[in-house]
Amino acid sequence: MFTLSRTVAATTFVGLLCLAGLVAHAETISGEPRIIDGDTVDIGEKKIRLQSIDAPESDQLCLDAEGKKWACGIAARDALSDFSNNRPWSCEVSGKESYDRSLAFCSIAGHDINQWMVQHGWALASVRDSNRYVADESWSREIHAGLWSGAFIAPWDWRSRSKQTVILGSVSVPATAQKLLLEGMSSQEAPDPACTIKAGVHDGECIYHIVGDRWYADMNMAKPDHRWFCSEKEAEAAGCRAPKR
Repeated sequence: MFTLSRTVAATTFVGLLCLAGLVAHAETISGEPRIIDGDTVDIGEKKIRLQSIDAPESDQLCLDAEGKKWACGIAARDALSDFSNNRPWSCEVSGKESYDRSLAFCSIAGHDINQWMVQHGWALASVRDSNRYVADESWSREIHAGLWSGAFIAPWDWRSRSKQTVILGSVSVPATAQKLLLEGMSSQEAPDPACTIKAGVHDGECIYHIVGDRWYADMNMAKPDHRWFCSEKEAEAAGCRAPKR
């Protein structure tokens, strides 16, 4: 009769325990989401970041096919909201990231939401996570969908943009695209009338201010570490906090 050696048996037992642990920690979050931005939502009390994609920030500006500035971060958020259309989501959590957000692959009636955002040009594949949506990005770039219809800065570069920042987009964008986009850094105007919350880094901590706060009017939004947000929820999702009263 075949028997396992003690070593093999022990190894098999440990493997089964690890597998059981993975299964036990697997989590599915379901429900109708509250859209925060193009890759962040809340479902109930859970904060969720769409895995393996990166959408433009809510305060991000891009250039359209005619070389005119537009609020592409707001457009990406609205595109996700329109696609969601008050339907319930199902999100398979793959881990955690900073700011207590769950990383997840989400779907609506079996349709991959992360993939939809990349295919329609509203987000980029985040290759630091995986190559899962690289082919979808190539397709959206080829047909000039969404952001790819004009010129833009990759979301991860927008957060720390400078004169060395690379500009992506259609071959038809003007040679002045970099200058035009980086000029957006110095804008003291919100990218959208509904997005008036200011945030900045103070002593290594991000603090946001709403209209009427003591320091609101004095904030210089030309600084690279200053950002606009559309809601306190969005600011908190990005790791910012309200000022101490």
